[in-house]
Amino acid sequence: MRTLPCLLALAFSLGMGCGGSSTPQTAGPGNPSGSWVLSWSDEFSGANGSAPDPAKWTYDLGGGGWGNGELQTYTNRTQNVVVQNGNLVITAAKETFTGTDGISRDYTSARLKTQGLFSQSSGRFEARIKIPAGQGLWPAFWMLGNDVSTNGWPTCGEIDIMENVGYEPAIVHGTIHGPGYSGGTSIGAGKTLAAGKYADDFHVYAVEWEGNQIRFYVDGILYATRTPADLPNNGSVWVFDHPFFLILNVAVGGNWPGAPDGSTTFPQQMLVDYVRVYRRS
Repeated sequence: MRTLPCLLALAFSLGMGCGGSSTPQTAGPGNPSGSWVLSWSDEFSGANGSAPDPAKWTYDLGGGGWGNGELQTYTNRTQNVVVQNGNLVITAAKETFTGTDGISRDYTSARLKTQGLFSQSSGRFEARIKIPAGQGLWPAFWMLGNDVSTNGWPTCGEIDIMENVGYEPAIVHGTIHGPGYSGGTSIGAGKTLAAGKYADDFHVYAVEWEGNQIRFYVDGILYATRTPADLPNNGSVWVFDHPFFLILNVAVGGNWPGAPDGSTTFPQQMLVDYVRVYRRS
């Protein structure tokens, strides 16, 4: 995963890191352990063909690479983002399209966020997602600090709950970014399926963030825990002490996943059954 600096709130993007994993522990997918209380959710139960709830989601729009050399233009068209059969559907398509920023690109997709509408400091953040498949695809469920517009990235902090690149169909990554540990020096771990690929079915991706600990889960299995002790000894600061907002997107191409090739079929879709956020009771 790789994230490069942003221009205010627009050019921030996804992350890659390296790091070890913890001994797996069970916490039922979609039914979090402990005394959690739901604080925000979207079940995507709107009418077929409708846009996502504007009281919950807004959009990043345009091309320009998003700091990662990405190839798509993000839109808010129903061709790229729509509610269908109880899911949020983000569609990455191969088409020449010029966005409102005047940049023409050969792919389109969508990036939704709760910035300015919902943010929370600490809690359990989870989504049930069926990711797309193919070389050059980069689906993600992640969070940014709500001070990104004033303090910039990576000072705002970033938590990548789930990222996948198409050339690793059986691996998803969970990563943290902050000052002194961002982009290629971010801190993360991968979770590998025992069989098959993640795009074959829905999976529940979650983090539990409490104080100085961030725990990463897939389908209720804890695979990594991050604390200030993981930070490099270079003046790095643990910046996970303020509210973060949510982001869902599918990027096409970029420095980490590489470009689509002859094996990649379009359109590709990411289906999101729900997004739920909890607080401790």
